Amino acid sequence: MRIALHTKVRADRVEEYEAAHREVPDELTAAIRAAGASAWTIWRWGSPRASGAERGGGTGLFHVLEVEDYPAMIAALEKPPVNIAWQTRMTELLDVAHDYSADGAGASLPVVWEL
Repeated sequence: MRIALHTKVRADRVEEYEAAHREVPDELTAAIRAAGASAWTIWRWGSPRASGAERGGGTGLFHVLEVEDYPAMIAALEKPPVNIAWQTRMTELLDVAHDYSADGAGASLPVVWEL
């Protein structure tokens, strides 16, 4: 299944957020894959009304995941120490974080249309 999520990085922490994602621990990516995800891509964007560099410098984060069973993935990733440490780090960098609680399984964006 394909899942889309929206989170938001703090405006003063964008560089740290991007740096962290250049160094995602191998143990974390292994845990994400073991939980059923085959792909996870994050894009950052600005206001749709912004132009050029302003748009690329925004704080909105759009995630697309390919995962066997999203609620099962959330449950599997809620407790591993490597993900708890990562989420603690992300909480410092985000205004809107990804929710790894049982309620988070329903936090994906609804599909409006597909080709």
